Amino acid sequence: MDWDLVWPVLAAMTAGGLIGVERTYHGHPAGFRTHILVCLTSCLLMLAAMHQSTWAFTALPGQTVVIDPTRMSHGLLTGIGFLCAGVIFREGFSVHGLTTAASLWVTSAIGVLYGVGMMELALIGSGATLAVLAVLRLLDAKLPHVGVMDVVLSWKRGEAPTGLAVRDLLRRKGVKVVRLGHVMSHGGAIHEHHLKVKGQVPIDVDGLVTLLGAEAGLAGFSILPREE
Repeated sequence: MDWDLVWPVLAAMTAGGLIGVERTYHGHPAGFRTHILVCLTSCLLMLAAMHQSTWAFTALPGQTVVIDPTRMSHGLLTGIGFLCAGVIFREGFSVHGLTTAASLWVTSAIGVLYGVGMMELALIGSGATLAVLAVLRLLDAKLPHVGVMDVVLSWKRGEAPTGLAVRDLLRRKGVKVVRLGHVMSHGGAIHEHHLKVKGQVPIDVDGLVTLLGAEAGLAGFSILPREE
């Protein structure tokens, strides 16, 4: 058994698994196994490119074919973009999955580093990625920042207030409307306001629910915090 091939594969699987555990723990779509497979695939293909002398390939008589292994890494990091696109989706005014897509991208890069034998840089990259995803998450939670939510207000026909009135209504609970869209549904019986709102964290969601619940003419509403 060629341990020069085994160790990079084991290291890549371990790095991908650790990054995937963090994603799985927080309920993101690309988790433990996905990150392992991404890192493993990148490592295997780069190992194959780096050991092209062992390929079962016969060149023309008297000729030697040499393949640039960097082409493999270019193909990998381009191809991983299609997989990353699969975990990014839009809901209302919000875009979700950007952090998970970025974690897949960096996991692929780490697999490439293990595959070409740059073990030290791969280990540094693995540690830095875990620090960004896990440790900095705790720091981010303690920093003052603005929260974003998607709000949908459903009004009975003829009872929907103006956009200015809606903005004033939500401002009472410390949230600011940054986008407002209109949708007519149920054959025109319901007028919906689709809102993207911002406010200083922690946002008084319970107070906002109480305020909207007491609003005359409001047939229903939804409040969805925006998360990556």
